[in-house]
Amino acid sequence: MRFFIALFCCVTLQLQAQKPKKPSSSEIYEQLKGLNFLGTALYFAAHPDDENTAMISYLANDVHARTGYLALTRGDGGQNLIGSEIRELLGVIRTQELLAARRIDGGEQRFTRANDFGYSKNPEETLEFWEQDQVLSDVVWAIRNFKPDVIINRFDHRSPGSTHGHHTTSAMLSVEAFDLVNDPSVFPNQLEYTETWQPQRLFFNTSWWFYGSQEKFNEADKRNLVSVDVGSYYPSYGLSNTEISALSRSQHKSQGFGNTGSRGDQIEYLELLKGNYPQSGNIFEGIDTSWNRVEGGTAIGKILYEVEKNYDFNNPSASLPELLKAYTLIKNLKDVHWRDLKSKQITSIIKACSGLYLEAVTGQQTAIANDTINITFEAINRSDFPIEIESIELLPSGKKISVSQDLAFNSDYKEQVQLNTGDADLTTAYWLTQEGSVGMYKVNDQKLIGLPETPKVFKTVFNLKVGTVQIPFTTDLVYKYNDRVEGEVYEPFEIVPEASVSVKDPVIIFANAKPKTILTDVTAFTANLSGTVSLNVPEGWKTSAPQKITIAQKGETKSIAFTVTPPKNASEGQLEPRFIINGKTYTDKVVRIDYDHIPLQTLTLPSTNKLVRLNIAKKGDYIGYIAGAGDVIPESLRQIGYQVAEVSPEEITAKNLENFDAVVMGVRAYNVVDQLKYKQPILLDYVKKGGTMVVQYNTARGFSFPNLGPYPLHLSSDRVTDEFAEVTVLDPKSEVLNYPNKITNSDFEGWVQERGLYFPDKYDNAYKPVISIHDKDEAANESSLLIAKYGEGHYIYTGLSFFRELPAGVSGAYRLFANMLSVGKNDQKIKQ
Repeated sequence: MRFFIALFCCVTLQLQAQKPKKPSSSEIYEQLKGLNFLGTALYFAAHPDDENTAMISYLANDVHARTGYLALTRGDGGQNLIGSEIRELLGVIRTQELLAARRIDGGEQRFTRANDFGYSKNPEETLEFWEQDQVLSDVVWAIRNFKPDVIINRFDHRSPGSTHGHHTTSAMLSVEAFDLVNDPSVFPNQLEYTETWQPQRLFFNTSWWFYGSQEKFNEADKRNLVSVDVGSYYPSYGLSNTEISALSRSQHKSQGFGNTGSRGDQIEYLELLKGNYPQSGNIFEGIDTSWNRVEGGTAIGKILYEVEKNYDFNNPSASLPELLKAYTLIKNLKDVHWRDLKSKQITSIIKACSGLYLEAVTGQQTAIANDTINITFEAINRSDFPIEIESIELLPSGKKISVSQDLAFNSDYKEQVQLNTGDADLTTAYWLTQEGSVGMYKVNDQKLIGLPETPKVFKTVFNLKVGTVQIPFTTDLVYKYNDRVEGEVYEPFEIVPEASVSVKDPVIIFANAKPKTILTDVTAFTANLSGTVSLNVPEGWKTSAPQKITIAQKGETKSIAFTVTPPKNASEGQLEPRFIINGKTYTDKVVRIDYDHIPLQTLTLPSTNKLVRLNIAKKGDYIGYIAGAGDVIPESLRQIGYQVAEVSPEEITAKNLENFDAVVMGVRAYNVVDQLKYKQPILLDYVKKGGTMVVQYNTARGFSFPNLGPYPLHLSSDRVTDEFAEVTVLDPKSEVLNYPNKITNSDFEGWVQERGLYFPDKYDNAYKPVISIHDKDEAANESSLLIAKYGEGHYIYTGLSFFRELPAGVSGAYRLFANMLSVGKNDQKIKQ
């Protein structure tokens, strides 16, 4: 994977992850170094973006160790700075961002089944949601399979409560697993597929942050610390290790972790937790990382060290005769672990040294089961070394095409065949195929647990004879097309159902008993599709009759309108769209996630929508919304009858603001919209003249906005993570709790993930707190909802997590938000 670095330095398009690899001569040489290093390191933390990419890149590119990152979760509970996806779909994005990062820094990626349910303050709270035995099992499984000599924890297992509970828990589980992985009585069912293993050392990647300050760290006893300079410069790449690290970390775009590269030395410190101290500073000291490590490896090493020593940068194919000798010996190794790893590595190097280009593409991005697709093969030998293509095998069908043709120098071989997709499974993320719990994904197949993504099923095996040695080269089947702007584009090939049926809004809110028109989209993934569309609604709800439709074109979408009538009183339930074709019912939707920095993601997921009949009143109609970091509150407000105009920074003028009954700042708006520092006086003047302004949470880290509110207001990292935390009313007569909706304790039931975050810790007396909430064993927090009268208007700051509650259809959150927008309007007629 290290040879992707130069490519990523130039372009960052999603298509790269699918393109055939074309390493340069220098990159091949770096691969040879990795082939000759038989040592493994596993970095360990809780979330995407927790990893130290500088350390991972150093181990992979300087030490040339096989290096992995085990993230316990996929980051589903985070926020999204680039789009509206949250929860499971955000987890898919962040999984792919990790894979993009690993393609740059040279690492590999693994996970557990733990679900990032949101922030927790300590391991005790974390393990209330994670099933400890299952997550520990997954950690043991990962170590037994990856077989690291060295494990490095990102966080300190001895300091619960000092950081995110997931962080500390990850370290605690790592420390516990270190002593369990070699015990066959621990999770013995795993041993059907793997073996016990014993890592040699466990480190904690400490820094001054864990000591409280740089001064305290400078004074600390460092006799148990190993210092590692990760600032290496790699002439083969023209980059320093820390520049590569920055490129890797910058792939975490959904979290806003773009990073600027640095040059020069950079010292990382590793505290030894278990194992013997490496006196030389080499974390692999005393561990045989040569070919002598494996039985039969000495002869292989003798060949390959000479290949590395005598490598001809101008003619990599000169190494092929010796590489082929080593390949044959590697395939005969008794050690299955190293045999499989090194076979894969040397096969890739042989391919690169010979200039082999092998490709299997189709002209369609999707197909259905038992569909017929056209596949085009291409094979070219760009060296003068003799290579024969004997046959081509298509997986999973096993269809074999005999070829028996020499690949003459630079002479392109192309062939096209048809393939029936057979009884293929639908494409989706394997961890989303079954309903899990708040804290855990459900995966029954032991062999899938921990894999970063669902393994590709459709593959092509090119059976070649390189010289006199037969070698299979396997490549994924991909979709390829030409874009007039981007040129050659590669995307994943996916299996989808005959039809996708969906309703756009995941939550549909009825603010009164009036019926709504609900559009149901049906997309055909095969031509000439006819069937009947209907909506299944809960008891007490009504919908119009099923409708027959015909869709002629593959890829065409038709929208069918249904009338849905809610009950008179408050009610919640599930709406399920259905499409029946020849007696078969389809209830799934095909979801695409398309961002430039990750491959196109195609998921087949259950198509269900939440129906909510609210008893809600509101005052005011026209809301101005200034977007922040990718929330969907404007859509939620429109559902309860507001007209919402999304206002760009350039449109924030005194004249424009006069039109709005209230102005709402999107989540993190002041963190991500730099122009607001110039527009804030206009916004506050709008309040002063009688307007209502609602400001949602902003992150406190590095926040220095001078006039967030009309009076002094300082943000903190305080939060209430328990979504069930008791709510105490501080001001029962507060307008926001009484008009136009009477807010009671029931309005705080059914909240999801958390109560709120980044509450102010210091604020002027002009701000009046409304409610008090707190997590277990913590002091009451009174700043989750603050209201200040300013001039003729009202300013509201709230850290309550409306950006999660409204998309989840939490009735009480809608009623409270409507009250905030209605503040100051009680002399108007209440609109139902």
